[in-house]
Amino acid sequence: MHNQFKAVGLSYKKTPLETRELFSMDQRAIKAFLNLLNDYSEISEAIVLSTCNRTEIFYSSPTDQFDTILKLIGIAKGIEETQNYAQYFFSFAKHEDAVLHLFNVSIGLEAQVIGDLQIINQVKNAYQWSADENMAGPFIHRLLHTIFFTNKRVVQETAFRDGAASVSYATVDLISELTTGIQTPKILVLGLGEIGEDVARNLENIASKEVFVCNRSIEKAQALADELGYQVIDFAQYKSAVAEADIIISSVTTDEPIIHKSLFATNKVMSHKYLFDLSVPRSIEKDIESVNGLLLYNIDNIQAKASKALEKRIAAIPDVKSIINEAITEFGSWTQEMEVSPVINKLKNALEDIRKNEIARHLKKISPEESELVDKVTKSMMQKIIKLPVLQLKAACKRGEADSLIEVLNDLFNLEKQEEQLKK
Repeated sequence: MHNQFKAVGLSYKKTPLETRELFSMDQRAIKAFLNLLNDYSEISEAIVLSTCNRTEIFYSSPTDQFDTILKLIGIAKGIEETQNYAQYFFSFAKHEDAVLHLFNVSIGLEAQVIGDLQIINQVKNAYQWSADENMAGPFIHRLLHTIFFTNKRVVQETAFRDGAASVSYATVDLISELTTGIQTPKILVLGLGEIGEDVARNLENIASKEVFVCNRSIEKAQALADELGYQVIDFAQYKSAVAEADIIISSVTTDEPIIHKSLFATNKVMSHKYLFDLSVPRSIEKDIESVNGLLLYNIDNIQAKASKALEKRIAAIPDVKSIINEAITEFGSWTQEMEVSPVINKLKNALEDIRKNEIARHLKKISPEESELVDKVTKSMMQKIIKLPVLQLKAACKRGEADSLIEVLNDLFNLEKQEEQLKK
């Protein structure tokens, strides 16, 4: 019952962006898909994690639901012939593999940027949406809380989350450091290719700021601005926007620089301006720092900062895996105990029925005060009697020998018949 966890999905590792986009799901789509799983599959619990890098479904079922899940994703996303995309999907049909994979994904070991800071929050959202649709049962509840506690240990005990390990993260990290003395910095993001968009999204981590986005395709700029609450600058007006901004992040695709020293000849720099050139070839004139007040950081500066953080994170991986293994071992013990908990409950119910029936036979012969004392004493006796079998059953479970003991207890106390009587 509790060792039926499986996983199906696709990720950046072997799936092109166009296909990942096709199967990507937002909150609304995920909730609709969870309801399809509930109605049309043999799945009792499920959680769906969908980001720009992956769409993965973790579920509990006695049988492999790969084909069913693929068909239902097609229905949810309006994709015909989903089998044509089956080559991009992985499947973990073994319980232990699926559990380990969810740990690795959640902690950031499977991230495109090792130790990705965003992934754990994305997992928390996925868990909440699963709970909202009543698709998170006892197993997923316990598993996810174990993962969250493990993540906390990783943060506190290792260097795995230290520093910014991608260019976009490192850029925003540096901006955050440089603007501590500016109450509400004006930040211009010029160019919204992959890296420009990543930087724009990561700017959400800076609490107080005013962000302007500028792109040759104003439709893309407007869509991103609407999503993130930013302001749009027409690309034709980028020069005036550069002159007014405190921070300029340029990732424009261009053969020649488009931001020159001459731009500031008629716009005196009253305080420091920080320019980040993330373009290759460069989009900001390389000697622009000859203008007083201008400070330039190029892609090499940022990558060096990111590389140092990445080295620290990679060095911390063995410690992270050790913490994950400890958590999985502890979680595995809980999972095994859950296998025998129905038997324990049946045994408790059987003994409680015996106790109540025996007391009922003698109630007319004793006073209310005596009845209360008898009830208290017999309850204490039952707790002591059942303690040893429960401990033995849990110990046998850890040894993988629970089945034989369960059979003995069923025979001794006729537990199956007891359960049938309770149902009547």
